Amino acid sequence: MNESTYIRPRGPLTRLLVGVLAFSIAALAQAGVPPLPTLAPPDGLGVNIHFTHAKPGELEMIRAAGFKWVRMDFTWAATEKVKGKYDFSPYDQLLADLDKHGMHALLILDYGNPLYADPGETMPITHRAGTDEFRNAYAKWAAAAVKHFAGRGCIWEIWNEPNIKNFWAPAPSAAEYVALAKAATSAIHEAAPGEPLIGPACSGINLVFLAACFQGGLLKDWSAVSVHPYRQNDPGTVAADYARLRNLIKLYEPAGKPIISSEWGYSTSWKGFDEGKQAKYLKTEFSTNIVSGIPLSIWYDWRDDGVTLDDPEHRFGLVRHDYHAGGSPVFDPKPAYDAMKEFAGEMAAGSK
Repeated sequence: MNESTYIRPRGPLTRLLVGVLAFSIAALAQAGVPPLPTLAPPDGLGVNIHFTHAKPGELEMIRAAGFKWVRMDFTWAATEKVKGKYDFSPYDQLLADLDKHGMHALLILDYGNPLYADPGETMPITHRAGTDEFRNAYAKWAAAAVKHFAGRGCIWEIWNEPNIKNFWAPAPSAAEYVALAKAATSAIHEAAPGEPLIGPACSGINLVFLAACFQGGLLKDWSAVSVHPYRQNDPGTVAADYARLRNLIKLYEPAGKPIISSEWGYSTSWKGFDEGKQAKYLKTEFSTNIVSGIPLSIWYDWRDDGVTLDDPEHRFGLVRHDYHAGGSPVFDPKPAYDAMKEFAGEMAAGSK
């Protein structure tokens, strides 16, 4: 595969993609772990969002693109503002709205809490993550959250990108993350057995950090291993990385565990990129993931986070930033949005 081509799933190829993914789901069912929800194509396609209350017409537009999943931060600081008291009502609203559209949520249990922080500490609020107080409070909160939404078809992710400083300060620590995740998974499995947990939402496919997680016993607690395979070249290059990760998983879990691509996209402000290339790479990314047996793939991001053209963080979206109340559509689609609709339609037709 090269940068001028992408996999275009039609006819026999579409059936091949469906068959490969169905096989991976069957393998999971035999692994003796809490099951993932049904993810047969085209059900295993999702997109990252940054809201609990959708704007009118927004979820309709996401669903019309062919997405069955959204990935969203389930924020500790926003849901425990008094020690030991939890308010999950914003997520009650999100789940109710998703239910109306036949969609599901992958929810990230993240980012620390000022109640258990050093004075003046700012996000990611993890300077005290190595303390018993922080771990125990996080585990108690996480268990309460998962129990509250048990049976709703959610997937729960233990943190986001703990292997980089942006999300684990003052510096990433595999040992601290493993201890935190072990405490949380133990509490969650006791409070809500059968709810699927995944992790570590690794930035890139960092085999050193992942090996530390597996050595710490986390692989036995998770239904799948989640990674964020960002790169600025052809998405097809990820296949070799997945193969290396699968080999590592089998060293610790011979029966294997699925790999989930829980965040991955392309910014149109990167050098050498434009909206046409983003659209092409979206199709290649999803196709490559399906051929590689990845049961759930989440595109980053739903809408542009801002309007600054040269800020990469503002240019990952499938639609533009500005909302048009009462409009049709309510967001201006980029070529990648139309590419997603086409891809999802082809996958749906191939699954029949």
